[in-house]
Amino acid sequence: MDPNNSFAFRKLLPIYNCIFLFTYLANQTVSQHPKFKSCEPKNCGGAGPNISYPFWLSQEQESFCGYPNFMLNCSDKGPVLAISNDVYIIKSISYANNSLLVANAAVYEETCPTPLHNINLDRTPFTISPGYTNLSFFYSCTSKPKDYNYLYNLSCATNSTHYSFAGFHFEEIEKHSNYSLKSCHDFVIAPIHTGEDNGSLLGENYREVLKMGFLMNWTAPNCSTCESSGGRCGFENHECICFCRDRPRLKSCDAGTSLNVGRKVAIGLGASLGTLVTMLIAFFFWYRRKKRQYESIFSRSIKSLPSSKAHTEMRSSYNGAHLFSYEELEEATNNFDKTRELGDGGFGTVYYGKLPDGLEVAVKRLYENNFKRLEQFLNEVDILTPLRHQNLVLLHGCTSRDSRELLLVYQYIPNGTLADHLHGERAKPGALPWSTRMNIAVETACALAYLHASVIVHRDVKTSNILLDNNFCVKVADFGLSRLFPTDVTHVSTAPQGTPGYVDPEYHECYQLTDKSDVYSFGVVLIELISSMPAVDISRHRHEINLSTMAINKIQSDSLNELVDPSLGFESDYAARKMIRAVAELAFQCLQNAKELRPSMEKVFHILKEIQSRDYNAEKAENINSPSDDVVLLKSGPIPPSPDTVTVTWMSTSSTPHASV
Repeated sequence: MDPNNSFAFRKLLPIYNCIFLFTYLANQTVSQHPKFKSCEPKNCGGAGPNISYPFWLSQEQESFCGYPNFMLNCSDKGPVLAISNDVYIIKSISYANNSLLVANAAVYEETCPTPLHNINLDRTPFTISPGYTNLSFFYSCTSKPKDYNYLYNLSCATNSTHYSFAGFHFEEIEKHSNYSLKSCHDFVIAPIHTGEDNGSLLGENYREVLKMGFLMNWTAPNCSTCESSGGRCGFENHECICFCRDRPRLKSCDAGTSLNVGRKVAIGLGASLGTLVTMLIAFFFWYRRKKRQYESIFSRSIKSLPSSKAHTEMRSSYNGAHLFSYEELEEATNNFDKTRELGDGGFGTVYYGKLPDGLEVAVKRLYENNFKRLEQFLNEVDILTPLRHQNLVLLHGCTSRDSRELLLVYQYIPNGTLADHLHGERAKPGALPWSTRMNIAVETACALAYLHASVIVHRDVKTSNILLDNNFCVKVADFGLSRLFPTDVTHVSTAPQGTPGYVDPEYHECYQLTDKSDVYSFGVVLIELISSMPAVDISRHRHEINLSTMAINKIQSDSLNELVDPSLGFESDYAARKMIRAVAELAFQCLQNAKELRPSMEKVFHILKEIQSRDYNAEKAENINSPSDDVVLLKSGPIPPSPDTVTVTWMSTSSTPHASV
């Protein structure tokens, strides 16, 4: 080929590609509306029932495919529903009867398969179907009823001084032998299907009984008219919508279906022509400088967000998040006054704000010079909007595509971060007693276990991302680096991101992100709670700059007392000493180099709850100074630390593949 012709062909190749794509999009537009396609029934990789309206799968479908409060997530056992701090596996769904058969995911745990919370269906569209009985679980009781035939012994939750058991008809248990349930620390009621004979369910079969599950009914607007006309139901702009093959309609695809082929082609060509024009403009800007290129990419991508004008006229939202105008937030923060800065991080600065209705908020203003700000912005909106948990920070909303800047609006948490109280500007000796620290550990673990059950990896767990309210209750924040984690893989290959001192060594070395990466980071948080020391401190000895390395060495050398914050009463308070040792042992497991040796976040949460609920003051202290009372752990090889400082360069072998996210 002639060189001049070859050069001309290369320059025109993007235009040829655009024309090809234009023709393809025209054909696609005529054949099927994208929202009709998006809302086709899905399942979790073949596991469990097919999911359709009113439910929707967060990983597979858009939120407009389902009704509010009907979001499901995928797990290795099929779709799961999060209700009242617990996760329930959906075994089957009857769309004809508006019912679903569910089982508590906790009963599938290998260690101690027992429910931890009472199911609370208040303010939900669900009710428990009649015809089921309750199995009551009693934890940490000082005694148990004798000669009662309907009891299960929960050996995994029983120790030398306290009993845990389960039984039917707790009213009868309380009457039996004048037994008082006040002797129990806690009890949980789980609905179950018992069959005709309760007696056949005795012994160690309670786990299988719980796995049988129970039926729940739901209430949602009926959409049978749409489905019978060949449409797919959805919910958008506060009303039910029927998504038809050609376009969305209000109730049925039978009404107004007389569009002729010519009009369909015209609609398809018009939509595709707009796409072609956009791509030609992008091709023009491709020849500009690199900065202009980033701005062009940003401009085209941000068009996925609704406009502020639409918000003003229709009070619309993006992906379920409320839309604020830039002017509204500028006024709320007093023009982003420096004195209102709450903190800053890798992606932006957070300001205190107060809306006209008096609501206090925290407004994150993303850095203008960060070309990944759009990715971080969309990531936080997509992940946080569907999540509801008492220990996760609430996203109130964001700005629109027409806004001068990308702003995220969060629930304002007034008491700073855990890092502030441990070793920051709010730190005071004795101000954070061990009981408070223990509760912070439990609530943080609960939030992370909920994220993992929702197949989300936080990827930046650290004390500065753990916010505290005035009652020192936890709100985990900052989801800019978080990832939705596929359920059918063991890891995701990605370039390491996170904060030095908290990064999983195996993730650092092998570029393989798993939920166990969060477990490692949480292990560092546990050590910070014990020691009140920061994760990285270059003023410490060079072998102790990294707190995780320092902690491993202290624990292995049986020198835990040198690590513990003196204000916690480790030497004088027996209960505190026992709990700190148990938490240190758990942290040791979390900080193992090999991810297979680390416990799951769900197991970490259960262990912390057990440590917190045990009655240490009732234990005999006669062997308190014996070697068996100390934390004695097998000495493993040195664990490669994450980088000591922010300036350390990430190292990898040439044979390790990776991909940025």
